Amino acid sequence: MPFDLASRLAARRVEHLYRHRPLLEGPQDPEVVVDGERLLAFCSNDYLGLASHPEVIRALRQGADRWGVGSGASHLVIGHSRPHHELEEALAEFTGRPRALLFSTGYMANLAAVTALVGQGDTVLEDRLNHASLLDAGLLSGARFSRYLHNDAASLAGRLAKAAGDTLVVTDGVFSMDGDLADLPVLCAEARKRDAWIMVDDAHGIGVLGAQGGGVVEHFDLGLAEVPVLVGTLGKGLGTAGAFVAGSDELIETLIQFARPYIYTTSQPPAIACATLKSLEIVRREPWRREHLNRLIARFRQGAAAIGLTLMDSPTPIQPILVGGSERALRLSALLRERGLLVGAIRPPTVPAGSARLRVTFSASHDAAQVERLLAGLDECWKLLPEESPCPRV
Repeated sequence: MPFDLASRLAARRVEHLYRHRPLLEGPQDPEVVVDGERLLAFCSNDYLGLASHPEVIRALRQGADRWGVGSGASHLVIGHSRPHHELEEALAEFTGRPRALLFSTGYMANLAAVTALVGQGDTVLEDRLNHASLLDAGLLSGARFSRYLHNDAASLAGRLAKAAGDTLVVTDGVFSMDGDLADLPVLCAEARKRDAWIMVDDAHGIGVLGAQGGGVVEHFDLGLAEVPVLVGTLGKGLGTAGAFVAGSDELIETLIQFARPYIYTTSQPPAIACATLKSLEIVRREPWRREHLNRLIARFRQGAAAIGLTLMDSPTPIQPILVGGSERALRLSALLRERGLLVGAIRPPTVPAGSARLRVTFSASHDAAQVERLLAGLDECWKLLPEESPCPRV
């Protein structure tokens, strides 16, 4: 029987891989109502607590009053409004690059950049743990596509030696499921030896890392020469929606001319751009948000080690707790939820088999007492899991 969807869905359930959409019944805040339950959430990417910031909300309302709701068309027809243009200029300045180009989603930005830069006869090399959008972009580009070992410069060098045509090396800046940073200085050095370009998707670093919130590239003090293609999203650290690519004038013009996801998509609502301009202003003037976030992360890691949890090597708001099997991860998530704590279980195929985890994420909107409540809940619930653990304790 063709299209036996019922069997495919049933198999997902048996393998403990079935996904559910939690129904959020309010704004992004640490304390939320999900599926009718009031919970303390540690699973949002609103890292700086800007998604519900009064000034950002006000900017969105004022933008809608002036510019309407829909943008009406693609950027190249009549959908490129003044707020879009001003935001692109602000993002270029923020990232220290000549120009930036707006996209409606991070997935579109990654797909656009890779497919516009390489094609048949070229090479694209990607970290094995890159985000799905980057991997899909590499496959769809038509270029020779290969994945190097995670953060492994020697593995990258071996693949660079076999590369043909124009070569693009693509990596996440912060790996979304592990929370670790790309070793950009070393990767950039290897790419430079072979005249390859580096593209960094800094979705989880923009606003969070660096002295001014400029992301992983600022964190490592790298510039346009080392990282010609920088991608960032606006729906995480900046608390709004959309994404951008920043780089040289020639790069941005190339994307405008050749990137199909840019050419053939209606632009984001101008009011969103107005809101993002305000959130970008707040990121710059309120460094205390990053400082507070770092204190919460440090306390959590200290407390988790005392409990005996296995954490990844992450200095970021993404703090995964390795559990092992999918069923076990779901059980730990359910036990926490019974205690009013919402932490999502991440399972294959998002992560490799046997490495299911609880992905704890922190926001500058969390306070120290809420972190202590999470640690107390983890201490209690961890003891209720079966003794045999697929992951070694620290």
